Amino acid sequence: MSKLKYIMDMKEYFGKDLKRINHALKVLNFADRIMDGENISDDKLKKIVTITAILHDIGIKNAEKKYNSSSGKFQEIEGPAVAREIMKNNNEDDDTIERVCYIIGGHHTASKNNGLDFQIIWESDFLVNIEEDELYKNLENVKNIIEKNFKTKTGKRIATDIFFS
Repeated sequence: MSKLKYIMDMKEYFGKDLKRINHALKVLNFADRIMDGENISDDKLKKIVTITAILHDIGIKNAEKKYNSSSGKFQEIEGPAVAREIMKNNNEDDDTIERVCYIIGGHHTASKNNGLDFQIIWESDFLVNIEEDELYKNLENVKNIIEKNFKTKTGKRIATDIFFS
């Protein structure tokens, strides 16, 4: 797996949409930091998290075309097919493709969060969305988001450092 190749594929797919490209790169950065902080050594898990972080919002373009909405539920519907195509073009194994597609297909649905790989994406996306959606303007709300959604020590520490230091 080439992280750079996936980044280039994502950039090519989004074209000049710098907002979406930068969002994905920020999620990837947080995912890398959480994996490092949690001492993740499982190469398969690292690969799944990396690919998912880069491609997690890849369905947003089709969601906006088909549903005139960037809503998370439509991203979940549209994302897996696009991600699957990109991964097949990169010769990923079926298990990786299925797991990445599962996470992309549920990354806005708390009840689908069923593993450490998903949790790292969940926290990384929240970290970026808190900033991009300016949720940090209500620190009580941010505190509740962290308490309810963050499970990794590293994710909690990063969130606390960013929003409460």
